[in-house]
Amino acid sequence: MVVPLSAIPPSRDGFYAINNQFLANGPKGFQEMKPLENEDMFIRVDFPGVPEDAMKVVVDDTKKAVTVFALAPKEHKHDSSPRNYIYTTGLVCKCCEISAVAAHMSDGVLRLLLSKTQIATQRPPFLGVPDSEQVVVKDHGSHKVTYGTDPHDPVLTGRVLQPHPWVKQGSLMAYESKQLQNGCLYVRVDMPGVPKERFTVSVKSGMVMVTGDAHAVSHDSGGRFYSGEVAMLSNPVDIPIRQIKIISKNGVIRLIIPPA
Repeated sequence: MVVPLSAIPPSRDGFYAINNQFLANGPKGFQEMKPLENEDMFIRVDFPGVPEDAMKVVVDDTKKAVTVFALAPKEHKHDSSPRNYIYTTGLVCKCCEISAVAAHMSDGVLRLLLSKTQIATQRPPFLGVPDSEQVVVKDHGSHKVTYGTDPHDPVLTGRVLQPHPWVKQGSLMAYESKQLQNGCLYVRVDMPGVPKERFTVSVKSGMVMVTGDAHAVSHDSGGRFYSGEVAMLSNPVDIPIRQIKIISKNGVIRLIIPPA
């Protein structure tokens, strides 16, 4: 028999990143914002499972906000459902408007470059996230950064895992499992940013482990490394990896693990 594993904090401090129990190193959080030297804003948003051609970016008529619609299809019959994402960001000032948006989706991560044009003489602030769920603002010198956009914020480490805030339909968590009638276990693990060739699956003493290496892309503050045990065999044996069906795509790895 093979069984799933519940998420247990690896230390007294809790999970390294409360957005994903498998993230072991690198930037934390579902999103990251970074003002660039040319006053553009770089934004990274995790949309695990979304293909490159399954997202739409819409600039509001006011040129103050950008909304992203993204769909992660049901890639395998054992997925509980597709996942629909809706994400909104924009300007919090009255003196600027969005002049251009560049968007790139790869390996389940959306990267945006927002350019703005000043339409008044007062000094423009940086971009923020006009989301009713994110109202806490931290003051970093003369600029303000919306809570949850600093990938090294200590509050992103803790004992309670957070659901994905922009999933409007489908699974909210990074781990999903399903016991199959033939005794196999189906597992879906989100590791956004990891290319399909950089996932590794191993079995040691009956424990099935997955690792993933996501290199920094564009203006990412750093690469990310994922690692964790995803299932346990009833017998502490090492089954050949070739017996595990592995599907890796768009920052998500799916496994069908046979019983020992």
